[in-house]
Amino acid sequence: MSNQAPNQARVIPLRPATAPDPATRRPPGAPVPADHAPRRTVPVLTPRRTPPAPGRREPLWRDLVGDVLRRERLAQERTLKDVADAARISMPYLSEVERGRKEASSEVLAAAARALGFGLTDLLSLAQDELTRLAQVRPARRGTPSSPRHDGMCLAA
Repeated sequence: MSNQAPNQARVIPLRPATAPDPATRRPPGAPVPADHAPRRTVPVLTPRRTPPAPGRREPLWRDLVGDVLRRERLAQERTLKDVADAARISMPYLSEVERGRKEASSEVLAAAARALGFGLTDLLSLAQDELTRLAQVRPARRGTPSSPRHDGMCLAA
């Protein structure tokens, strides 16, 4: 039986462990002075966000993958039901993946790709090509001459 009150969750803090300073390391088994109790430091993470061009929305990976799945399915003149049955996933879920409404797992994406006759790497490669094409269409940002130029994005599942 738990000693906690009902309807109260126990909170376990999740913080990254920090490496101890080698200069202040004590030998194993040495006593810890009372005034030198171990302290945890929490690293401050500041997100690096580059704002998208005004009026433009960054393409989402799920939209790109969904577009590729739908384009390939329609090119094969197959129905959503046919591909969903072959992939052993529900038809509404496949529809949502194709429309970019759901972020599908790699297992679901691999099953949908196999149902269409190609592999997960082919699906991701086609999505990368689409992302590269969209990145080239976007106008270059001004004021960042030192920023590196990327011809595409490589993702692995």
